[in-house]
Amino acid sequence: MPQLYAIALPVPLDTTFDYLPPADSPTIAVGARVKVPFGRGAGRMLVGVVVAHKACADGDTATGLKTIAEVIDEQPLVDSAILALCQWASRYYHYPIGETLAAALPKKLRAGASAEPTTVTIWQLTVQALGLAETSLKQAPKQKAALDQLRQLGSVEDSQLKEHGLSRTSLKQLHQKGLVQAEQQLARHRQPPSSRPAPHALTEEQQDALSKLTLTHFNTTMLEGATGSGKTEIYLQAITQTLAAGKQALVIIPEIGLSPQTLARFQERFVAQIITLHSALNDSERQAHWLLAQQGVADIVIGTRSAIFAPLPRLGLIVVDEEHDLSLKQQDSLRYSARDLAVVRGQMANAPVILGSATPSLETIHNIALGRYQHLRLQGRPGGASHATIDLHNLCSETLQEGFSDYSLTEIGNTLAAGQQVLVFVNRRGFAPTLLCHDCGWQARCNHCDSNLTVHQQPSHLRCHHCDFQRPLYRQCPQCFGGNLLFLGAGTEKVEQFLGERFGRHKIIRIDRDSTQRKNAFEQLLQPVHAGDACVMVGTQMLVKGHHFPKVTLVVVLDADGGLFGSDFRSAERTGQMLLQVAGRAGRADLPGRVLIQTHNPDHPLFTTLFSEGYRAFTKLILNERHQGDMPPFAHLAILRAESTDPSQAQALLQLAKGVLNSQQPPNPQCQYLGPMPAIMERVNQRYRLVLQIKCSDRKLLHRLLSLLTPELHKQRWPKSLRWSLDVDPMEIP
Repeated sequence: MPQLYAIALPVPLDTTFDYLPPADSPTIAVGARVKVPFGRGAGRMLVGVVVAHKACADGDTATGLKTIAEVIDEQPLVDSAILALCQWASRYYHYPIGETLAAALPKKLRAGASAEPTTVTIWQLTVQALGLAETSLKQAPKQKAALDQLRQLGSVEDSQLKEHGLSRTSLKQLHQKGLVQAEQQLARHRQPPSSRPAPHALTEEQQDALSKLTLTHFNTTMLEGATGSGKTEIYLQAITQTLAAGKQALVIIPEIGLSPQTLARFQERFVAQIITLHSALNDSERQAHWLLAQQGVADIVIGTRSAIFAPLPRLGLIVVDEEHDLSLKQQDSLRYSARDLAVVRGQMANAPVILGSATPSLETIHNIALGRYQHLRLQGRPGGASHATIDLHNLCSETLQEGFSDYSLTEIGNTLAAGQQVLVFVNRRGFAPTLLCHDCGWQARCNHCDSNLTVHQQPSHLRCHHCDFQRPLYRQCPQCFGGNLLFLGAGTEKVEQFLGERFGRHKIIRIDRDSTQRKNAFEQLLQPVHAGDACVMVGTQMLVKGHHFPKVTLVVVLDADGGLFGSDFRSAERTGQMLLQVAGRAGRADLPGRVLIQTHNPDHPLFTTLFSEGYRAFTKLILNERHQGDMPPFAHLAILRAESTDPSQAQALLQLAKGVLNSQQPPNPQCQYLGPMPAIMERVNQRYRLVLQIKCSDRKLLHRLLSLLTPELHKQRWPKSLRWSLDVDPMEIP
């Protein structure tokens, strides 16, 4: 009876492919990678993952099937837990299983690189060193100290040198003298990891929350706590219990910029193998870290959204910090939510899940109301720190200087004079969003997108923030040839320049995507802040997520009104979350904090509810609006996107899709199809984007329709210039 293998390949086809085994090959494990010929002829080779064994009773059935060219792994690389998670994600997000598995693997592994067991360097004394006299090495005190430390430890891994106060330079000098040897050994899980003493005793409120966590089996807990309320300490103590039980912990964070400070805090706390997984790692680092997790060596994995696919054979706890954050949703390819997959994975592994946020998402609040999630709240700040006072500063009739009122500038000056720090929040990078001719009204527009070019001054150029088109800055208007060009609006660069001119004695630090591109740039820029110097930080959203700045006592929000009138139904929710997260940076230690929110709409009901009645009343107001409008979380959405250089092609695809949907389920109050219609920004990078919105009151009905729709779209022969994608539970309406 011939044995066939169902193999998932990284191609945009929602199916697996059957292959014959190589001659005289032992059984290939499910989860192992193989290399196979694909397509006409045998010239194209792809790396795929075996997802099932198939028995072929009739020999004729195998006629025409190709044979596996190479078996890469003797043992499964993708374990049963990750395979099950990927299969669930493939079904839920209606994305091909082969491409889903490819998204779960580091680049080198999905290309077929060897997955040999990870080795580590072990430093230990030689026989010669064991007989060395105590008076030796008097002329080399650093080497002697290293030798004495190594005597006490017996041996130490290269990755642990820093935590034991050992210098690699000193060890290399001892190695040259024949006193220390370095051996390569297989990385192994060290039992048991341990926790250093907690730096702060738990408050009564924290202790109560910790006691209500159930860490022995699957459950989902929403830990809601105002910024600075001590949520991280709860995470650390829960992880301590998890490690003591011999299990691994997975911590998902929203931003790469948080990785260094999060890693440092965990390293200070735990004697354990801690690794990170995020896109700032190079391909070799990412592969090495992934394998440490897969082999059970890593005790704690800290990563951004893709780390949800990290293989953890002893998974005992999942923590998702800032669970409301938009960056936890992948916005291209496999459009998954790391928060939602965390809950699914926890259920599959029978591991508890902790979601943390000062501003929980409305979906999470809805799940709490339905009894699906436990809800724990932290309202105080440890150490007696008080919450910042909020000042809605009315800008109407005010004269502004680069977006600042005189009152805000005075308060910034007073704060700096007191030796304290200021954070200025500007949710727009670059120098100015618009370059305009004052004589004829011409604006610098992107040739490839329906957007303006943003002015950048460091270095001087114009850039599109959608397709990254760049060109030199215009010196005269190309339409009327006048030289009266104006920079309208203010981005982080312009604010940085203005404040530098105004408060030149003090350091002005700009934190945005442009200033933090170099490796370690983020931490280097923040050194004066951590040192306690009086300074001003100017930054976008990446500056306000999870950072602890004890000397920041004043936060100024320049453009608070932008989200009040957004076209996306989530705009109000995101505005409230953003403002509370920004406000949470002030007054986190023993110094009181103030937040100046500059607005032309101080009496807007969203503002008055948020700051007078709190986040719970704010979310209740928005949930009521969502319920009346039959929008998530009370209905379920999917968006079918189509884009092409020819808009008629995208229109044709979406019309066909709408026809398929209409034939299966005619529109009714419980199921509606909106579109095809142009995206809010129709043209990006010379491609026209159209969307079809699919809304159902019943989630099962939505997925039944999508499972019927996607095969129809896959089997069509579309022009090469046409691309389509499906976004289930979208976080943004394009």
